[in-house]
Amino acid sequence: MTTTPITKPFTEITFGKLLDEIASRFPDRQAVKYIDRDYERTWKEFNEECDKAAKGFIKMGVKKGDKVAIWATNVPEWLITFFATAKIGAVLVTVNTNYKVFELQYLLKQSDSKVLVMTQGFKDVDYVETIYKLLPDLGEYYPGTYHNNEFPCLQSVVYVGDHKTPKGMFAWEQVEEMGRVIPDRQLHMVGDSLHHHDIINMQYTSGTTGFPKGVMLTHYNIINNGMSIGDRMKFTEEDKLCIPVPFFHCFGMVLAITACVTHASAMVPLEYYNPIKFMQACQDEECTAVHGVPTMFIAVFEHPEFPKYKFPKLRTGIMAGSPCPAKAMELVIEKMGMKDITIVFGQTESSPGCTQTTCDDDFETKVNTVGRALPGVECKIVNTETGEEIGPGEGQGEFCARGYNIMKGYYKMEEATRQAIDEDGWLHTGDLATVDESGNYRITGRIKDMIIRGGENIYPKEIEELLYRHPKVKDVQVIGVPSKIYGEEIMACIKLRDFVKECTGEEIKDFVRDNMARHKVPSYVEFMEEFPVTASGKIQKYKMREWAIKQLARQEKDKSGKIA
Repeated sequence: MTTTPITKPFTEITFGKLLDEIASRFPDRQAVKYIDRDYERTWKEFNEECDKAAKGFIKMGVKKGDKVAIWATNVPEWLITFFATAKIGAVLVTVNTNYKVFELQYLLKQSDSKVLVMTQGFKDVDYVETIYKLLPDLGEYYPGTYHNNEFPCLQSVVYVGDHKTPKGMFAWEQVEEMGRVIPDRQLHMVGDSLHHHDIINMQYTSGTTGFPKGVMLTHYNIINNGMSIGDRMKFTEEDKLCIPVPFFHCFGMVLAITACVTHASAMVPLEYYNPIKFMQACQDEECTAVHGVPTMFIAVFEHPEFPKYKFPKLRTGIMAGSPCPAKAMELVIEKMGMKDITIVFGQTESSPGCTQTTCDDDFETKVNTVGRALPGVECKIVNTETGEEIGPGEGQGEFCARGYNIMKGYYKMEEATRQAIDEDGWLHTGDLATVDESGNYRITGRIKDMIIRGGENIYPKEIEELLYRHPKVKDVQVIGVPSKIYGEEIMACIKLRDFVKECTGEEIKDFVRDNMARHKVPSYVEFMEEFPVTASGKIQKYKMREWAIKQLARQEKDKSGKIA
């Protein structure tokens, strides 16, 4: 078992008090700057804006413990909603920007969300159209008075955008305006009543069984994790972080936003990832750091405009989300000057960071490991059958973690929580790993049936549950297959109902595309007569994966005359 010594005490502060403190210490330093819109704020200005929104939510009737869902790209209002809700003890429920009606319906109901803050849409998903599909009578209600037995907690929808505010919704500006009647002392009284162990965030993560689970995280979880991660990047108030990763994910919310706020480092967010804007922000704003998954960095290197941009100040950041290709790491260091680039490993249930490399680690450590335990986090490797701890150099086992960063549990899912966290407080991640004599961990595989496509965690069970609803599908198994570009791709293996005479792969893909986020659409669809099973009838997905790899290799050979 390895634990990194705590070099400074953990902070027992709430997000509201933290932002107040940073605004007091660094009032005139830049807090946020967007390159594609007229939005730039100092810490003092940003804090005041968050206070206005917090008072607006109070006026709307939002109280401590109420759930406020946000469905938006990395717009300024996302940031403001995050801190405004934390200041009054509400729980921010983050919604994946790619969600469609099937996923949104489940999340709003399971989370007991009282308010939904949303934008017009993103890419192929029209959020307004989707919400009216889900709540067809929303427009008949005066904003803030909505009632629907299917969503008993939902009362208000807040619209963020330049278009005309849809019927039945508050405009974002109305929220800020409503807050004017709430005195500052009332906001301060609410803030003073909060505790650092209060839950203020729920992020939904799927599992190998059942539907997505709401991971409950506290001020203490998130703030200290963000602080530790920022420390390992040597962040100070002189740093500027370009944020092209989504806010709704722990990568954006904790490893980026919180790491910045705890160190008074400036944030330069992109509304969504775009290679040109990525390069433009890093160059024009003289960013010292940038976060991304390997596919983001690779797309930048391969872009024809890449040689035109210079990054004189870049030194650090985080590459995370999937295994780090050595070539990508080499280019990040050589071509972008990020000699202090780091790797973070963890999962939503651990706030999310458990381990991280340091700025001073050598190239081999950064490419081949995910670093050492973060301060205050205990990590160990255990035998998957006996539960006994496996020491350095003794082979692989399941990676487990324990410490301040472990979630409070899954919302309204006590049994699932007990399965994830044992009676001694160890989170069982489902990831296979080894540890060396230096305490550096290496992720070698997964026990959990999860697919990682370009940094997005995809859980087959969720896609399978949807495809079971397709009228032609009798049985389905979803697996991950290797991909040179994304690390892994999705393959849906399908048994058709006996009466079905014809069904195409595109028909299956379209069904998923119409109901789920685009990154969950299978790249491959295979129709099968039977699935490989054990003597007891349990499906052997690893055999299906082995078969699929050979099948794809044959197809590639047929196309090119050789295996790529």
